[in-house]
Amino acid sequence: MKSSEVFGVIRPRLLKLTLGAVALAAVAAVVIAVTLHGRHGFAWPQAVPISSATASTGAAFPAPPQGAIVFSRQLGSDVLALGVVPRKGLLVLQASVIDGQGKGISGLDVGLAVQGRSANVEACGAGCYRGVLSTTGPPSSVTLAIRGGPSATRWHIALPAAWPPPDATALVLHAGRVWRSLHSLTYHEHLASSPRYGATSTWRVEAPDRIAYTVVGEGAGVIVGARRWDRMSGNAAWVESPQTPITQPLPAWVLVADAHGLGSTIVDGRPAWRISFFDPATPAWFEAVLDKRSLHTLETQMVTTAHFMHDVYGAFDTTTPIVPPA
Repeated sequence: MKSSEVFGVIRPRLLKLTLGAVALAAVAAVVIAVTLHGRHGFAWPQAVPISSATASTGAAFPAPPQGAIVFSRQLGSDVLALGVVPRKGLLVLQASVIDGQGKGISGLDVGLAVQGRSANVEACGAGCYRGVLSTTGPPSSVTLAIRGGPSATRWHIALPAAWPPPDATALVLHAGRVWRSLHSLTYHEHLASSPRYGATSTWRVEAPDRIAYTVVGEGAGVIVGARRWDRMSGNAAWVESPQTPITQPLPAWVLVADAHGLGSTIVDGRPAWRISFFDPATPAWFEAVLDKRSLHTLETQMVTTAHFMHDVYGAFDTTTPIVPPA
């Protein structure tokens, strides 16, 4: 399926042009899962060696090295990510900087430091910057600095108290199975492609093939099997059209690599795990919050090309049924 057809599955011509790339990116989590669900839920079969960290996603994409504990954030319209690989007596640090077209940004002045000790940073490909430091005990933080230019920033990343952090691949894969076993759920989403363009929306998902969503200040859509209905505003008439059937519910991620536990938290009184991982199929960086008892996914942060997404999930199996609009 071509990319233009993929994006047309969920929200063709719904949002106004002022949303720019967000009009396409707002459904990427669902679209990716729909088009790649045949591979969904399998762990990345081979971790990528440090000497060839971009092998699985293409030479132009600075994926994290094998075994990295991964962190990510929005940097204007760009992606900024950090991978930290613990080795005996060493830390391998890799910064990844990706522009809005999915290409690594080269030629930056990047600094990497651990508790005040700076690494000698060298380029390791397009948008890839790597340094190695010796360690004598568990590190508490990393500081990533980009000096000068429009990308200038200073990012302080607190590392997990348990070091090295535990592998969480099995938990994420289990959470994916729980997600796919649901009958329904609801989530609230904020999605941006840059500091200027963003959208807030509410989604309802119901098995086996139903979705309903409303974008704040914009339009709405309903999908039921092979039909869909769209409207450009709250007062507009619904427009019916054919729809390629979709499969739901599906998680936002496709594959799971470098999953590690970052620690515990409490969400609405429920104990939960914080886990970060990399999805090499999308490719994207994730941080997820998983309910310790049910393994429901309570929250995700997704960072990828022109797609900075925060979702909060709830109403598991209690979502209002999705029906065609009257």
